[in-house]
Amino acid sequence: MLTKEHKQAIIEQFRVHPADTGSPEVQIALLTERIRQVAEHLKTHRKDFHSRRGLMMMVGQRRRLLRYLRREDPARYQALVARLGLRQ
Repeated sequence: MLTKEHKQAIIEQFRVHPADTGSPEVQIALLTERIRQVAEHLKTHRKDFHSRRGLMMMVGQRRRLLRYLRREDPARYQALVARLGLRQ
């Protein structure tokens, strides 16, 4: 789970404007961090299929948000992918 402080730090780093909490960039950054945490969990708990399903759902949600961002504003998409280090 993301702590409140860690989540706030991610939001501040990726927000588009000062009151931003729900832009695609913020949502993708938060999902990416949660995906990394669950992937680490699955390295030690290989048979945790409930967490694996949650991971697949998060990956799918992130993929949809990335597709939306790429369609709406390719420049913002490229900048976000570069900042997050995603292989897109």
